[in-house]
Amino acid sequence: MARKTSSSSTFRYVQPRYYIKRPKRLAFVILLCISIAWFVYDRQLLNKEHQQDIFKLKQEVTRLQKTLEDMKGNMNGSEESIQTDQKINKFKTGVSVVEEDDPISLQRREKVKEAMLHAWTSYEKYAWGKDELKPHSMNGVDSFGGLGATLVDSLDTLFIMGLDTQFQRAREWIAKSLYFKKNIEVSVFETTIRVLGGLLSAYDLSGDEVFLEKARDVADKLLPAWDTPSGIPYNRINLAYGNTNNPRWTRGNSILADSGSEQLEFIALSQRTNDPKYQEKAEKVIKELHRSFPEDGLLPIYLNPLTGTKSAGAITFGAMGDSFYEYLLKAWIQGNKTEVVKFYREMWETSMKGLQSLVKKSTPSSFVYISEKLGNALFDKMDELACFVPGMLALGSSGYGPGEGDKFMALAEELAWTCYNFYQSTPTKLAGENYYFRKGEDMNVGTSWNIQRPETIESLFYLWRFTRNKTYQEWGWNIFQAFEKNSRTETGYVGLKDVNTGDKDNMMQSFFLAETLKYLYLLFSPSSVISLDEWVFNTEAHPLRIVTRNAHQEGQSMDQEEKIPRHLHGRKEGRLDY
Repeated sequence: MARKTSSSSTFRYVQPRYYIKRPKRLAFVILLCISIAWFVYDRQLLNKEHQQDIFKLKQEVTRLQKTLEDMKGNMNGSEESIQTDQKINKFKTGVSVVEEDDPISLQRREKVKEAMLHAWTSYEKYAWGKDELKPHSMNGVDSFGGLGATLVDSLDTLFIMGLDTQFQRAREWIAKSLYFKKNIEVSVFETTIRVLGGLLSAYDLSGDEVFLEKARDVADKLLPAWDTPSGIPYNRINLAYGNTNNPRWTRGNSILADSGSEQLEFIALSQRTNDPKYQEKAEKVIKELHRSFPEDGLLPIYLNPLTGTKSAGAITFGAMGDSFYEYLLKAWIQGNKTEVVKFYREMWETSMKGLQSLVKKSTPSSFVYISEKLGNALFDKMDELACFVPGMLALGSSGYGPGEGDKFMALAEELAWTCYNFYQSTPTKLAGENYYFRKGEDMNVGTSWNIQRPETIESLFYLWRFTRNKTYQEWGWNIFQAFEKNSRTETGYVGLKDVNTGDKDNMMQSFFLAETLKYLYLLFSPSSVISLDEWVFNTEAHPLRIVTRNAHQEGQSMDQEEKIPRHLHGRKEGRLDY
């Protein structure tokens, strides 16, 4: 009976009429239910937010671990002492002691990013998968064998600018549609710097294995070009059958820049795949040239692939010569400046002695320029392509002592002033392809087209990183505005047929997205974005991670007047269009 009474007493608390007669208890129960419901909801929401925070923290930890591993790798084997002098430290790293991201730089960086988005969206709409976009006719053209040159060239620019959606769409096309067993003949050099370099850079930035797989695939198709008695490669190859040749106008010779500017990409591929064959092929060229390297370090633009001898030809830091000297320096940096790669630096310093013998000044304004040499005669002509030299000198000056380094930095700044005036001296404020320096006339446009080249902006980027002088940012901004005024159309960006009249062409170069806009973006970015302590740029502005090279790791030690043709087709060689 007692149990029944107790049960009935408990049961009444769940009867609604019990609470209707007792409103205070009803209010208490309602408040209790609301509190319990809110507590449960709050815990769930908090848990979800915590999960998101934990996921972000895990991503950041992974990134920091990778950075730490890279730093340890770079420090391994390095015996360089730490410089306490801030000027020396700035010289070494290219990084300012105090990081700044001022509002003006931020605003300009966003403008450059918007330009990239406009260029990319136009390519995506009218030329998706093609090598290059023709904005006026709104169609694509396969200028480089149909390998999606603009798409691959743009990968790292999209990644660096944070255009993730566009990057992912490009990644999907590469995974599903990019293949290399094609019955087409391509330039070994252009395919290396644009396609192989672009894929390797995308891999280094994202860690996505699909890019490394594609990089290895295209490199394997290019390797037969190096199967020559001297190891100096032929410059053209059929990707399907491996047939090689050189252009007829070279009289069977290989071109210096084309043959001596694949080291960064092939060394990087060997490091990423642990397969030495790529590095061995590319470095054999430099070994061959090192055996009989001239005292002034200056080589003619033609090399015989059968004998390895230097054929008669111009000596120039412009078309067909330029990137050979660039890669001597950068291969040393890429290997983290160890003893194994010291010979690259020694060759480069020898070449810089020769460079100084080509330096002249104009009258009346004393513009410093780099002349070209044919036989024993100097010709007062300088390509805009040679405007990469100021940046190269700034980058290489840190390897000298303070006095010698200051001298080369001063030369870099003088040459950059000349290159900037290539732009400022024309009505459109865009530079022509080359300039002549006649006595009493300073500079005159020779070939008057502009095909959106990046070399001057590239040098402004390096000089800004090493000096922190905002003048270089202002010059870069002025050049960007000139591109916006003269080259931008509703369907992309075009070059100019004539920088004096402003007549437009019908081509958006792949390197406009890969180099010109990327260097402009970095010019207005903090120096921690693609730090020069961690990355080295190939000649198509694709950043590759610096990896220390040691001998024990590799198991080996390193041991008449002629006119330059103007009818070539490629980034370092000019265009057919005109």
